[in-house]
Amino acid sequence: MPSLRVLTLCLLAAGGLPSLASAASNQPAGPVAAAAAPDQTPALVSHRAVYELTLAKATGSKSPTAARGRIAFDFTGSACEGYVQNFRQVTELQPAEGPMHVSDMHSATFEDGHGKSFRFRIETKVDRNPGDDVDGQAQRADDGALSIDLKQPKRAKLDVGEDVVFPTDHLKRILAAARTGQKLLEVKVYDGSETGQKIFNTTTIIGKPIETAAVEQAAHVPALEGMKRWPVAISYFESGKKDDAPAYVLSFDLYDNGVSRALKLDYGDFVLAGEMTQLDILPTKACAK
Repeated sequence: MPSLRVLTLCLLAAGGLPSLASAASNQPAGPVAAAAAPDQTPALVSHRAVYELTLAKATGSKSPTAARGRIAFDFTGSACEGYVQNFRQVTELQPAEGPMHVSDMHSATFEDGHGKSFRFRIETKVDRNPGDDVDGQAQRADDGALSIDLKQPKRAKLDVGEDVVFPTDHLKRILAAARTGQKLLEVKVYDGSETGQKIFNTTTIIGKPIETAAVEQAAHVPALEGMKRWPVAISYFESGKKDDAPAYVLSFDLYDNGVSRALKLDYGDFVLAGEMTQLDILPTKACAK
């Protein structure tokens, strides 16, 4: 679920992290994934997942003393009709001093099945105050060149090199690498996060297939029974800062159909853990032959 970075980093930039609200579990949610060659990876299953967030680790004086939250994530579509992702993250973060910060972020994206176009809108609130929304689209020309057209937070047009992929394409490439035993994948990714003008260098580490059963009850569904999964860690680096520490690291267990469990959101001085508490497999329309 690579798109998690989109929302959490925006919250940090705004001065807080997301809050726990019952509405989060009822909202569609999700950003992640894109379209690599459909014949190189298995079909991504349409699904809705909910993750409960807790504070797993905190170090240093600037780290929070407590945190809780919820992520709700919807992913639907196919390689022929494109992919829709809705993602909502609500979190309460208690700093060492001062009042608790409450953040609420919702992202909605559409990515066509061949990684040619990407439409995105990201809305944030911090302590109930509206943040800078991001709204725009990106289009890939036949020669691979990428153009970005932003409506918010301010009008802008950017031209980017051809070696950049969208989130679902990124997810498919990770799965393709995992299935062939590849342990390292480096890709430039554009997902519209922050101001919508940043390209991130990503380094993905893929571990050996996990043999043990998942512990949470939500993962015990027929669609995941006997399915291979891998431990994955994706580090995001700001362009031009590859030698620095990553801006963010997202870790999770990735199933062969694109479902993720055991999330870990590492911000450097603190880490949030996300346990999957609900998983609904949704119908996916078959591609016309």
